[in-house]
Amino acid sequence: MFFNNPLIIALSVIGANIPDFDHKFKKDNVYKMIILGLIVFISLYILKLPYYLGLIIVFLGTVFYFSQHRSFTHSIFGVLTLTATVSLILIWAYEILMDITIIPTSYLFMAILIALLSFLFLNKKLLLIFLPLFFISLFLFGTLSVNYVEIAVGLFLGLLSHIVLDSFSPSGIKLFAPLSSKKSHKQFGTLSIVLLLILAIYLRRFEIIMLMQYFFPNIYFS
Repeated sequence: MFFNNPLIIALSVIGANIPDFDHKFKKDNVYKMIILGLIVFISLYILKLPYYLGLIIVFLGTVFYFSQHRSFTHSIFGVLTLTATVSLILIWAYEILMDITIIPTSYLFMAILIALLSFLFLNKKLLLIFLPLFFISLFLFGTLSVNYVEIAVGLFLGLLSHIVLDSFSPSGIKLFAPLSSKKSHKQFGTLSIVLLLILAIYLRRFEIIMLMQYFFPNIYFS
């Protein structure tokens, strides 16, 4: 309800799967992430390109390595940290690609980066559904704009949706970890859903009014 750009919707789907990288059985992927960051850092340093991209990837892997399941990555501070980190990775990688190439269709770079990100955070079964739908949507929508603010908001909403849904589970979530170990449950989830619905309706109010006028032409909607 917040976006109609398939690039941002795809990022929200990926973001919704990121917090569970604190699972112990995903430690191998965390190690690979840290190694990838080191390789990117060394490669960019040798090529005299902005090497901080590699460092931020290493930082992301380190966050997951030291996080216990349903602790920091499932807190509001974790959501903000992961949103900022993954957003910076995407934006810096995109900026580097734009600087070293002359291809005018810049949105394709972002689409490729999002596809690569999906291989990292989505499981194989979900990938089989996600990737075809993602590329079909790109074909149907055509050229798309790339907005850095939307990238961050899309990731934030995806990450937030994960902890909102987890709050309905019996074990709840530590919303303010690591500052507090107090658990939040369905009250937080219900309030979050209501607030998100109100915000989405407000942002889409003009489209909703036009839709209502289409179906009920004899009624005036102000």
